[in-house]
Amino acid sequence: MPEISRDVRAAIRHFAFTLGNGTLAVPVLGDIDYRPELITFGSELEAVFTVFTNVLEVDEEGKVVNYDHAARRAGEWIRGYCDPDYREQPPFAPWETELA
Repeated sequence: MPEISRDVRAAIRHFAFTLGNGTLAVPVLGDIDYRPELITFGSELEAVFTVFTNVLEVDEEGKVVNYDHAARRAGEWIRGYCDPDYREQPPFAPWETELA
């Protein structure tokens, strides 16, 4: 079985870093401190990584081609979780939120 490419590993590491330090998808989340909301039960954090990895795309060489879009979609999921009046655009497709 082939390994996940270095580029994909770097994208996941960067995503986890920005998620953890509160700077993920700033245009979507602004100054919302979402971190306490995600860590309370854990399943919300699982959902955020699910959206990110489901949306993340790589080319034939294993290079990530849409990091910003995948991070934004994860940010939109967080915003919707923290702000019931927020509506992501476009609405999430079932495949974006489906657990592996």
